[in-house]
Amino acid sequence: MVEKDRKLITRREFIRIAGLTATSVAAGSLPSDNPAKAAAPASQQQLSATGKAPRPWWVKSVEKPTIEIDWDQLQRFDSRKTMRSTGFAALIGKDEYEHLLRVAEENEKQRILDHMPGYTLKDQALNAAQSTGARGARSFLGPQNAQIPQERGVPPWSGSPEEASRLLRVAMRHFGAATIGFVELNEQTRKLIYTHDPDGKELVFQDVDQATETATQRIIPQKAKWVIVYTVQMSIETVKRAPTAIAEQTTLLSYSRGRDIQEKTQEFLRGLGYQCLGEATNNALAIAPALAVMAGLGELSRLNRMITPEFGPMVRVFKMITDLPLVSDQPIDAGIFEFCKSCKKCAEACPSSALSLSDEPSWETEGPWSNPGHKAFFENSESCRTYMTEKAGTNCSICFAVCPFSKKNKVWLHSWVKAGVAKLPFLDGFLRSMDDAFSYGAQKDPEQWWWQNLPEYGIDTEQTLRED
Repeated sequence: MVEKDRKLITRREFIRIAGLTATSVAAGSLPSDNPAKAAAPASQQQLSATGKAPRPWWVKSVEKPTIEIDWDQLQRFDSRKTMRSTGFAALIGKDEYEHLLRVAEENEKQRILDHMPGYTLKDQALNAAQSTGARGARSFLGPQNAQIPQERGVPPWSGSPEEASRLLRVAMRHFGAATIGFVELNEQTRKLIYTHDPDGKELVFQDVDQATETATQRIIPQKAKWVIVYTVQMSIETVKRAPTAIAEQTTLLSYSRGRDIQEKTQEFLRGLGYQCLGEATNNALAIAPALAVMAGLGELSRLNRMITPEFGPMVRVFKMITDLPLVSDQPIDAGIFEFCKSCKKCAEACPSSALSLSDEPSWETEGPWSNPGHKAFFENSESCRTYMTEKAGTNCSICFAVCPFSKKNKVWLHSWVKAGVAKLPFLDGFLRSMDDAFSYGAQKDPEQWWWQNLPEYGIDTEQTLRED
């Protein structure tokens, strides 16, 4: 389908067709005990035995993720090779890297002097304020300030894995996590833990009772077999201003909130009598999108990042390891990865041409920053990082902003479209065209953001409360 064919249908026609589609989906796909008819108000809905909140009816659990994985080929990856770590400077060379930094610094100054929307002094000040928390100290072992049960003269908390899972999910939602999933480490999933953290320390599994940290290693006890994966929402209103300082600061805010959740969770589990090992630096410990997919929080996408049914790609993913026995979650199939094959909207919008325009995913990786062993739409991270440093002056996130799944679900139509993606994949091309027709991917005015009355953190925290 060519671009000129995508906007031939008017919005009125789309709503009429979508109404018919919704009726068809409802008639053919809803279970007889339709939860949409009998569901209690969202605030009164009960959690499952493991603390999971109700999800959209079209999201189904599956044994394997919607991407293909060759566990024999996949090996543990060194995070220092990623473009967000030291890999970018190593790849392009020290001189070129320092040149790009000088260019970025000069561009930033000139944009402030030119009063460029999204890069003004007030925008940069907001960005700097968020950077303070996002780049602050993290800890592999945690603050270790909370009293352990022995110090209180009581035994450690005990309960079933189902009870532990519910306890942890409720606590972490209270701390600010959007969605939480669990993955048990085995011979396969352990390969998703990095060999080295971004700061160069080696991550080593040993048959010891307590986790420790040395000058060169972080020791993970073999008995710490459960990964906690959680998401933090990002504000769509700021990301729609990408690439600007306004958009970048919401990413930094997500990282600072993620760090806060990590510390609170580490202390909570310590207080119960268990260990919780966290990210020592940003994007440390393990491959976030991979574990999030295995935990059923979403599906891999053309972005080569995770897209969730609830928030689309508008989240950041974090992970921790614990020795508290939990119930592992399964991957999901909500039609997201299949939709990405025909959509291509993110790749078409990418200013650095870093995202794949291929019709099908591939086993062939793009560069040393990619981990082989899974079939995906691999991106050119070098091109992406170069654009962000030299041209944007901030991070980018345009691909997140234009994604058809980046919606607030304010109207029934958005939910039915997502249901159509899951249940009627032959409509994927049509639904992508309608996303264009409604101009959902259009960039918003950065200056206008300062005049909006937005909720705390710029996000809707009720999006995970199912009303349908």
